[in-house]
Amino acid sequence: MKIKKAVLNSILTQGMLPLFFYEDVEVSLQIIRALYKAGIRVMEYTNRAKPALDNFKVLRKAVDKEMADLYLGVGTIKNISEAEAFSDAGADFIVAPTINPEVAKVAHKYKLLWIPGCMTPTEIYAAQKSGAELIKIFPANVLGPSFISSVKEIFPGLLFMPTGGVELNPENISAWFHAGVSAVGVGGKLITKDVLKNRLYEQLHTDTVNALELVKTVM
Repeated sequence: MKIKKAVLNSILTQGMLPLFFYEDVEVSLQIIRALYKAGIRVMEYTNRAKPALDNFKVLRKAVDKEMADLYLGVGTIKNISEAEAFSDAGADFIVAPTINPEVAKVAHKYKLLWIPGCMTPTEIYAAQKSGAELIKIFPANVLGPSFISSVKEIFPGLLFMPTGGVELNPENISAWFHAGVSAVGVGGKLITKDVLKNRLYEQLHTDTVNALELVKTVM
């Protein structure tokens, strides 16, 4: 329970959750180092392709050795076997694109924070019934900040984090937080294909510093 609360507090304090996947494990490690250097202390590595688990195990060892205060979670977890495998590999939290109560049970067994993806009030209710405290609103660019404004009062005590198409500009970030979100998930808008392909680690560092400052101004 201790790590569950610590991860949740870290996400809320940071105000944004960076997420990415890249097949090259060395590039993935350099991305994590750049994020960490910029001030990131909690992030998500997504389970988007076959190398993800092996990559995660390598990244977990490096993080434990170099960045002991960084919480490294896993995303795109859709079934029990994935949840078990990444939990055994040392994931600090589990993010999912859908609601699978069996995945929730695995997270609870390991005493990990489970962040399921929801698109409707019915899904949010189902996630809440399965023990979710933080809900990933996905895809954010389809639903928009007005969705949060409309449903937040129906679910007192639940926390919301839009992911998928969140724009890193003052207007968009401000709209989300004014609607009542507790954090934003940011992937390709921060860790872009260009950054990954061309190894633009210094650019990522600068962009991340700016993104953190932007979020802090509107939280």
